[in-house]
Amino acid sequence: MTRMGIVPMAIVIGLGLALARQQENKAQRADIRDVHQEKRITRGVKNGQLTPREARRLEVQQGRIKKTEAKAKAYGKVTPRERAKINREQDRPSRNIYRKKHNQKTQDR
Repeated sequence: MTRMGIVPMAIVIGLGLALARQQENKAQRADIRDVHQEKRITRGVKNGQLTPREARRLEVQQGRIKKTEAKAKAYGKVTPRERAKINREQDRPSRNIYRKKHNQKTQDR
């Protein structure tokens, strides 16, 4: 192949790899967010800010999100629409974790 053919091909390959890496990073962010929210729930239970009932409900919400993520990943690629849906689904429990940790209900110690 001539030099004129190799350079454009290298650019295309480089762009393809960059896009693949970007998609992978977006998927990892959702996974990291799940872990972060689960840690928030665990800390809330340990320090008494969440009652066992509140923690159970929050864990159920997290389970639903995991099912949605698994369903989206089952087809190989998570579309922007699916990613937006997962992100919205993660926003709701995040707000709920905050609200439940800061309400007046606490565990009896």
